[in-house]
Amino acid sequence: MDAQSHYDRFKRTALQSAKIWGYSVDVGSFPSSDKISSFSVIGNGHGWNTSNSVQIFDHSDLAAHMSRQPVFKQVATGFYSAALVILQGGMAGYFRHAWRFGLFFLFPFVFMGIILAIYLTVIVLPWWMDLHASSYLWSLPLAWALFQFALLPFSKRFYTLHLFADWQMAVKIGRLNDPFLNRWIEACADTMTTAIERDADEYVISSHSMGSALAVQVLGLVLEKNPNALAGKRVVFVTLGGAILQSALLRPAKILRQRVGTIARSRQVTWLEVQSLTDVIHFYKSRVVALSGHPDAPQAEIITIRVKHLLTQERYRRVKRDLLRVHRQYVLHADKRGSFDFTLLTVGPFPSGLTSDYSKRDFNTVSASGRSCDVTGGPVVRTRSERCGFGG
Repeated sequence: MDAQSHYDRFKRTALQSAKIWGYSVDVGSFPSSDKISSFSVIGNGHGWNTSNSVQIFDHSDLAAHMSRQPVFKQVATGFYSAALVILQGGMAGYFRHAWRFGLFFLFPFVFMGIILAIYLTVIVLPWWMDLHASSYLWSLPLAWALFQFALLPFSKRFYTLHLFADWQMAVKIGRLNDPFLNRWIEACADTMTTAIERDADEYVISSHSMGSALAVQVLGLVLEKNPNALAGKRVVFVTLGGAILQSALLRPAKILRQRVGTIARSRQVTWLEVQSLTDVIHFYKSRVVALSGHPDAPQAEIITIRVKHLLTQERYRRVKRDLLRVHRQYVLHADKRGSFDFTLLTVGPFPSGLTSDYSKRDFNTVSASGRSCDVTGGPVVRTRSERCGFGG
């Protein structure tokens, strides 16, 4: 998804959240500049209002950079990345700390292995059947047509090549050996520094899935360049279905693990890990800070949610077997009031650092929620000048 797509989804989610919880939200227009991906969000409720600026850190260019190759080169590069994950200790770590994520890692490569086996079987049919060498004149075109028009389209239903690019990116995020990726991280660090310099009551850095590893690299770099960058700030770092360990468990990912510790030890940062048992594409109940080599540092607070409690029974039945769809629910709208709501987390009236069961919150007494700006006798106002979002 590019920044425009993230904006469209955020707007739909915000409007639905406002409808469910009984407040109003005004999402500003998306900027026309390709270099700016920020927009304003105004929230209004009974006795409160919030003014927010949302900055999207779009990494669709990274995904395109990884997949801008002929199909067979994408496949070869994907298998090479899988081999690196295995040799660098990643797969062993996945099964040790989140066995379902280990199966998720294996799936696209086993699936593509079966497809390639079928492809090669058709090619060598003349040899197996002891036919004349001229039979390769039909077996080769048949194998190509089968792969191009049947096997490859079928694999797209399971996002196979997308997952191949995903694992290429996971390896590169860990190793930091791709100049294109490194320039992107540097540019995002400059943008984040500018955002944090603006006056605000609270700064929220939210990230989803692999976006969490990218967010660590960016925020960690900001703190490395200026250890006092967050001085006097209230910063909430939220990972939603985070997959930091996807890269951090690789042995070469020393800088990533170091930056995990830098963020965890920052006194200005409150780190929240939002997880769900039904989401297999993250490291459920794993302590990412400790597993990154910092058992003595403050650990991220784990908040668990139940997807089935956020959706209607009919909608949950439709999506529960779609692993990637369940994995996206963190940033999608719910059908009813529940323990978690992405819009309330990011632009609502409650401090993001005190995220808990929203269904137990009283919007009519929001002024007692401990937010940083309480105007006596008037509306409670919180300005969150920047919410930095790293998509998955």
